[in-house]
Amino acid sequence: MAKPSAVSDRRVVANVFRGCIGNLIEWYDWFVYAAFSVFFAPVFFPSESQTAQLLSAAVVFAVGFLMRPLGGYILGRFADRYGRRNALSLSVMLMAAGSLLIAVTPGYAAIGIAAPVILVLARLLQGLSVGGEFGSSATYLSEVATPGRRGFFSSFQYVSIVLGQLCALGIQLILLQILTAEQMDAWGWRVPFVIGALAAVTVMIIRRGMDESEQYLAEKERVARLGTDAAKEDGALRTLMQYRKPFAMVLALAIGGTVCYYTYTTYLQKYMINTAGMSKETVAWISFCALFTYMLMQPAAGALSDRIGRRKVMLFFGAGATLLTVPIMTTLGNVTNAFVAYCLMMAGLTIVTAYSALSPIVKAELFPTKVRALGVGLPHALVTALFGGTAEPIALGLKQAGHESAFFYYVSACAALTWIAAYFMKETRGDSTLDSKAPTGESTTDFAVPADRGGLRADEALIDEARTEEALSGTGISGREDPTPTR
Repeated sequence: MAKPSAVSDRRVVANVFRGCIGNLIEWYDWFVYAAFSVFFAPVFFPSESQTAQLLSAAVVFAVGFLMRPLGGYILGRFADRYGRRNALSLSVMLMAAGSLLIAVTPGYAAIGIAAPVILVLARLLQGLSVGGEFGSSATYLSEVATPGRRGFFSSFQYVSIVLGQLCALGIQLILLQILTAEQMDAWGWRVPFVIGALAAVTVMIIRRGMDESEQYLAEKERVARLGTDAAKEDGALRTLMQYRKPFAMVLALAIGGTVCYYTYTTYLQKYMINTAGMSKETVAWISFCALFTYMLMQPAAGALSDRIGRRKVMLFFGAGATLLTVPIMTTLGNVTNAFVAYCLMMAGLTIVTAYSALSPIVKAELFPTKVRALGVGLPHALVTALFGGTAEPIALGLKQAGHESAFFYYVSACAALTWIAAYFMKETRGDSTLDSKAPTGESTTDFAVPADRGGLRADEALIDEARTEEALSGTGISGREDPTPTR
């Protein structure tokens, strides 16, 4: 018979896997657009200039980001009210619909202006989906993770994000080998969108088998004890605004990390093709190898934060990205050797790892269970809409205007904001709303919130204390089908 701890670890791993496999497909669908835009841009945006076509496609990529705050709000609130599992299933269903729409939309030559209009609508739908996915996924993985190893387990969110991007690049490499250039431009670019739509439907079914997090279930019972008025407030903006400082901290931390992430993982492919003059196939291989290495680095950085703290790792990102972005990008623009380009891309991605591996857990540790998905998802989505989605259009626009190097300084300035935020950030490892203050240390609910964090009213705190004592007495959580702890 397996030991309880072993059973608990297996359930944690199983839930993390189910959460991440859906995240993988979501981000595969999201990044397929970026990976294949060099092929379908002429189909939707006829023009004599390659830069103009890429810029048009990048603008549509950015338009999808405009829906992310709305998705972060709608699905974040949905996750806080109806469960992380239900929100994650809904988000992947929306992504499947968007991918299928792109796959079947005729080109500009067939239906005229309707083609780019439909493309925009599909990206808006995908933006709504991915906007809610990040907050719900970060919240779920952080809540189901083993205490003391939350940084390690939650880092797998970015493992799945990068793996989704790698799958998009992998499909691209395969299609480049088996299809001619003419076939790729004519219809081959539609294949990955069909694959994404079918995979998303499959993942939606898999996600139905996830366990709901203990903290969410306990929070629902707490709300039930408080009555209907508390239930109406659950997940609302007015509740979130009780945590203005954590909200502002998420915004500040995310600005530099988001801009650097999209610069080094998405825009760099166009930069190496359009500025360094490398071939599309060579750039695809460089990006695939660099992103694969970057993916493997995420758990190591997450585990490091479990040992030395989140703040020190985030400070490394802030300093590195601020000081080294300009020399890395300037050098890369004049490189033609594939290995040197790979090394430069890895230099940037190593710095970004210190942000991406910690992004889910740092943000989740700032909010209580009742508003965690919304608190993580909304400010992150706002930043990605304003800074992440516009990174590539700004870069291409500056290049077209003859001031490409100005973009490098823009990235450094954004990273400097995150550096400042990390300096003033309070260490959250082992002292956050995710960690129990119960004497046994076994519970992972946030019933006992540190006094300096505020957040709970006096009546809520009394109920929380009673609930903790009840849990410690062995009565378990009311209404659960299986009283065995998941961790």
